[in-house]
Amino acid sequence: MIKERLKALREQMRKRDISIYVVPTADFHESEYVGEYFKARKFITGFTGSAGVAVITMDEAGLWTDGRYFVQAEKQLQGTTVDLYKMGEENVPTVNEFIENKLSEEQTIGFDGRVVNATWGRELECIANRKNGKIYSKEDLIDLIWKDRPSLSKEKAWILKEEYSGESTQSKLKRLRDKMKEKKATVHLMSSLYDISWLLNVRGNDISYVPVVLSYLAVTEDECIWFLQEEIIDDELKVYLEANNITTKPYESFYEYVATIKKRETVLVNLSAINYRVASALDSEIKIVNEIEPTTLFKAIKNKTEIDNTRRAHVKDAVAMCKFMYWLKTNVGKIPMTEISASDHLEKLRREQEGLLDLSFNTICGYDVHGAIVHYAATKETDIPLEPRSFLLVDSGGHYIEGTTDITRTFALGEVTQEMKECFTMICRSNMNLANMKFLYGCTGLNLDLAAREPLWEKELDFKHGTGHGVGYVLNVHEGPNGFRWRQVAERNDGGVLEEGMITTDEPGVYLEGKFGIRTENELVCCKGVKNEYGQFMYFENITYVPIDLDAIDPDLMTSVEKNRLNEYHKRVYEVVSPYLEGDELEFLKKYTRAI
Repeated sequence: MIKERLKALREQMRKRDISIYVVPTADFHESEYVGEYFKARKFITGFTGSAGVAVITMDEAGLWTDGRYFVQAEKQLQGTTVDLYKMGEENVPTVNEFIENKLSEEQTIGFDGRVVNATWGRELECIANRKNGKIYSKEDLIDLIWKDRPSLSKEKAWILKEEYSGESTQSKLKRLRDKMKEKKATVHLMSSLYDISWLLNVRGNDISYVPVVLSYLAVTEDECIWFLQEEIIDDELKVYLEANNITTKPYESFYEYVATIKKRETVLVNLSAINYRVASALDSEIKIVNEIEPTTLFKAIKNKTEIDNTRRAHVKDAVAMCKFMYWLKTNVGKIPMTEISASDHLEKLRREQEGLLDLSFNTICGYDVHGAIVHYAATKETDIPLEPRSFLLVDSGGHYIEGTTDITRTFALGEVTQEMKECFTMICRSNMNLANMKFLYGCTGLNLDLAAREPLWEKELDFKHGTGHGVGYVLNVHEGPNGFRWRQVAERNDGGVLEEGMITTDEPGVYLEGKFGIRTENELVCCKGVKNEYGQFMYFENITYVPIDLDAIDPDLMTSVEKNRLNEYHKRVYEVVSPYLEGDELEFLKKYTRAI
């Protein structure tokens, strides 16, 4: 099937004299996760992971993805004629390096200009120019061969009331306009669905697991224009928009609007988020201020209402997770269970919690060797039974009306080896090391990542993903500019200073291919501590309240300080969750939060 699709694409390329065609994982807004309509890269390669870029020439096809997906991609690309290029690995060319190497004189690079961001599109322009070639970006060639392509999503939008958002839209717009004045910008073009949803205090359902509305926004000193599929607006939203002086225009008319911006204007725009076609529609004489949207930092720093609500969301999530842990560990080997049925049961328990809107991402539920696949997604073909042995890794979360959660737990389903216990205990130590850091204001996640990796590096081990990411508020589960990683990577905006009110995950892991995988993930709120002659000290509050499986902990491998950290954490878990459990579930919680 993939071979036939590649053949059909190459025929369209040949008709247009395109030598290299680029298919990223992107929608028109550079969203991390995309709706079904936008899964062109999956269509043309067969790889289902959430991140990757396909590059097709007349005789080669390559897929670039990161370390989370190496194992998965190797399996899914078998027999497709698509080669895997492991991003970040030694001697592996980047996408741009590959394109420049393969492009001959006067040849053409093609891509859909709506799904390539302006920064990258201009880099591709430069490559073409160096070879006296051209860019062809006015058509989506995949659309010409994808006969049963899903339609563009048009889900209803709804208002996130101030009792949850903690700040009115008018206040947010004023803060944004103040920043625009500071940057001397008269127009701000916004494409990020997360930033638009946060700014307008609206949510939707146009991307699975991400409550956003497909739209663009233009903000001036006296106008706020929302470009969207207008049929999704109901009477309540119409009144709300009018009250906030927000006008609407059709989704596709954004390009026409951009083309009418006068030369005397100064446009604030993030060229890494706005797409190439939008940027190309701007008059070349317009002054551009290319910076990350001010709203990115605004929304990353949660206000008191958002933090208080998020704690409530985590209590609900913890109740579901603790019930799941009880069900899993008391029933494995006694009733039929598989990765998918376990995942379904956890979803059922979450949906029993009041205020759940949706899952915050597709649950990762990997048993035994599948746990070593960092972003494993069970399918009917790969689903395997759970047995009373080895590990089950479950990475999951929910969007509640009060906030968004993201948690990973690895459960011992029965007998585990000493190697497994050593690795599990190491990851517990890593997680607690980071959670208990005190640091001076001004630090970024790059400064603190060592605290989590040190126990692994001590054993000459590592994990090929960041140690943590920012979490949106009833928004995208991955949010910048905060995060933890040991080196900055171009594709992630997560090197920002850790500010009071930021929520960041803490999720070290170890993955031994063909054996097992372990990850332990909590969410941390950044808080202000003591201020003295050395500066402002900061610390983290752990807001995830679920036991770390003591069946897989070897206390002899922990220092007294580390054991005390785990005991204090489990004491807090019991205090928070016990009022919501009773009977056998309560006794189970007591057992799994006992002091070691």
